[in-house]
Amino acid sequence: MPRRAPRNVLFDKLRTPRRLTGFLKTASICVLVAGLLSPVTRATAAEAAATSNDYCGGQCSDILPPGENGNATLAQILLNQAFGTQPAHAEDQLGPYAGLATGYRGLTDAKINTFFNDASFGVPSDQVASTEKPAGRGDVTIVRDKKTGVPHITGTTRYGTEFGAGYAAAEDRLWLMDVFRHVGRGQLTGFAGGAAANQGLEQQFYRDAPYTEADLQAQIDNAVAHNGARGQQALTDADAYLAGINSYIDASDSGRYFPGEYVLTGHKDSVTNAGTIDHFKITDLVALASVIGSLFGSGGGGEVDNALSLIAAQSKYGVEQGTRVWESFRMRNDAEAALTVHDGTSFPYAGRPDDPKGRALPDAGSVTEEALVHDRTGSAATVSAKSASDAAARTSLGSARRGMSNALVVSGKYTASGRPVAVFGPQTGYFAPQLLLLQEIQGPGISARGASFAGLSMYVELGRGQDYSWSATTSGQDIIDSYAVELCQDDHHYLYHGSCTAMDQVERKNAWKPTVADGTAEGSYTMRVWRTKYGPVRYRATVGGKKVAYTTLRSSYLHEADSIIGFQMLNDPGYVKGPKDFQSAAQHINYTFNWFYADSQHTAYYNSGDNPVRASGVDAEFPVLAESAYEWRNWDPATNTADYTPPSAHPKSVDQDYYISWNNKQAKDYTTASWGDGSVHRGDLLDDRVAKLVAAGGVTRTELVQAMADAALADLRAEDVLPELLKVIGSSPVTDSTAAAAVSRLQAWVTAGARRTETSAGSRKYADADAIRILDAWWPLLVKAEFEPGLGSDLYTAFTDNLPVDEAPSAGHGPTGSHAGSSFQYGWWSYVDKDIRAVLGESVRDGLPQKYCGGGSLGACRDVLIGTLKEAAGKTAAQVYPGDDQCSAGDQWCADSIAQRPLGGVKHGRISWQNRPSFQQVVEYTSHR
Repeated sequence: MPRRAPRNVLFDKLRTPRRLTGFLKTASICVLVAGLLSPVTRATAAEAAATSNDYCGGQCSDILPPGENGNATLAQILLNQAFGTQPAHAEDQLGPYAGLATGYRGLTDAKINTFFNDASFGVPSDQVASTEKPAGRGDVTIVRDKKTGVPHITGTTRYGTEFGAGYAAAEDRLWLMDVFRHVGRGQLTGFAGGAAANQGLEQQFYRDAPYTEADLQAQIDNAVAHNGARGQQALTDADAYLAGINSYIDASDSGRYFPGEYVLTGHKDSVTNAGTIDHFKITDLVALASVIGSLFGSGGGGEVDNALSLIAAQSKYGVEQGTRVWESFRMRNDAEAALTVHDGTSFPYAGRPDDPKGRALPDAGSVTEEALVHDRTGSAATVSAKSASDAAARTSLGSARRGMSNALVVSGKYTASGRPVAVFGPQTGYFAPQLLLLQEIQGPGISARGASFAGLSMYVELGRGQDYSWSATTSGQDIIDSYAVELCQDDHHYLYHGSCTAMDQVERKNAWKPTVADGTAEGSYTMRVWRTKYGPVRYRATVGGKKVAYTTLRSSYLHEADSIIGFQMLNDPGYVKGPKDFQSAAQHINYTFNWFYADSQHTAYYNSGDNPVRASGVDAEFPVLAESAYEWRNWDPATNTADYTPPSAHPKSVDQDYYISWNNKQAKDYTTASWGDGSVHRGDLLDDRVAKLVAAGGVTRTELVQAMADAALADLRAEDVLPELLKVIGSSPVTDSTAAAAVSRLQAWVTAGARRTETSAGSRKYADADAIRILDAWWPLLVKAEFEPGLGSDLYTAFTDNLPVDEAPSAGHGPTGSHAGSSFQYGWWSYVDKDIRAVLGESVRDGLPQKYCGGGSLGACRDVLIGTLKEAAGKTAAQVYPGDDQCSAGDQWCADSIAQRPLGGVKHGRISWQNRPSFQQVVEYTSHR
């Protein structure tokens, strides 16, 4: 029997008006959905006492908005759209999550779980909402708690435990899992509809991972074959997990309580129940993993864009000076960058070679992007459709790919209790339902609670064990290279070790018809990728007059399943008993992540990823010639394996005084793929606050949560750059009344803390609203006026292609465009900071090669700043915040607000902006095994 019934949403302030008309359209993925029948709750008097293997002493907490329940029926969706009614547990974690933004200042240890869930193992007997034996099995029980509906899975056999994990995952996220297994195969439009955003999403991922079914199976076989008993156990676990998913599919189909999305997209008939929901198979897990790995764990790329900006710099300044200018803006190893390992230990990786070899820079004007989509018909063939899908491909889930997570970890030496304290979590975007799900798994060889990606939840991927917790942030070191393969015979043959070799053509033909969920008219197209031994072709160009194709090769390509072993280890209490074991487990994860650990005695950090050992002299920043001399060391193209840097070369640490990470630079001499890791980074917002706490000593959970929450409201530009800008303006009296008024408002905001925060909870009005509006309008104007005259328009434009100027909360960025929460990861704040400090005559380490603002003259720079400030101050709120599908023009709070973008039929209201992880833990263990 299905287990949930609708309930009224608890937080009316979170709702927005809904209308039935047009409710099946969304602004992001356009796969809105529904359910069939309204299920009823099943609760029993079953008890699930807190387990004796929990060493956190009630001091572990977590949160994952909007809620655990990601499935809905048609009746529930209609109620949601018409009246704002929510299915049980669909958004009951959204209110507490949102409330921290205005509640953190009055926080105490006793109040932490007002804003977080109790993450203790087990469920107290008086908090049991339901108990079930999936498929009638006697070896596994799923208990759900009353407060959040999180599944607590307990098995007496390993198979039963994993069966229960799969069954619970399908109960909570079946439709979402189905969507993303189709995304991973480049088949979303045929499954969910031909909306432009659906087209863009499948195009983005198929370009990066154009796998055949044989490729997907080979990755499973490889992971099992190369990991001994653990590999075989992973396969057995996956089989049991899939059996659980498929058992729920069968039960919900026969019982007619399957997710109603299948009805609205034409896969099931609501009257006759005709149609099928395809069973999941093991290759689906690899398809899902390829999406998650591509989004969050594949650092690097951009070599062709780098080449274009280098060419522009050399064209303006000459080769030597142009290279110097380029390197200064690239900031590979800036001395002023915030570091996670800050004890001075050097971990050299991907630095600039003294004598670069094998570079394959394109001839000027010769670069064209490889066409992906062909043979468009029907609605796919219009000019507007092509433009829309192209734009969606560039932006769909875009900055989620960059990484947005953070971590604050303090050694017990500096805490009030003498035990480590951690506040950490990943930022996976804001969706309804969320890409992650919460669960507790207890069984032979598994003991963990936390978050896992839907469809990959046979293990907890981020969470806690019996006496330790772990989390991750995206690291972004470069594991992707671009090779220039010389063409021969025609455009689809290339030279490989002197032999003219045919490219491998793979394609996906997709067609769609209008459905209730997506009314996009009938259409079709073919996605076609040409693969070489050096990876898929991404660009065409000439190099020295010879035709080449630029390919993209990443070390995790054809290895999407390999990380399963590391997660298996992290869930195994028999394996992880301390920080060294944790680091060993993290070494088995081939995606690029920063991993953090805390128990009652120790803290630790490890940077994971298969970092290829490049040939001597190869510069990872640029395309290189596809010749054996420049290939990865001992690279085997058949398996895409190579030599990788050893664990000793990866940034790592145990018991440093504190760790922070907000996708900043990992360690000295460790080059990340992102631009702008310099003197101002959002990691500084954490580092400044945590360093201050550590210096004072006696750090508590409350204080560390407050440090995170305060940083989550800070405007990085206002906190770390605006004071310098005001110093330049204030170098002489400001006589212009408009400029003086603007300066006064900005200074008052800085003095108040430079936060973007409501006047009071639920006011939907910012304190210092005018100052925020002025800075939002001023920043892009001042950056252009400061740098374009000196760089020239061509080079300035090329550099903005490498690194956008701004990433304010209201900007169109993030996993789904605007309203994405994560902000201030990418922008020109370091460039402005270093330049302005140089103009002021202050000390600057690793400064830019020249002073740009006003040509280096303080007076002229002041004139530039005042001129652009006056222009910004004159812009109305409607001009700065022009409105979108969510907000009316001029609504500043709404422009910043976070929206849970619907991937299903249930919608949730917007919440006030915060710049924080979407899943988050607060932990302080009281004892150890």
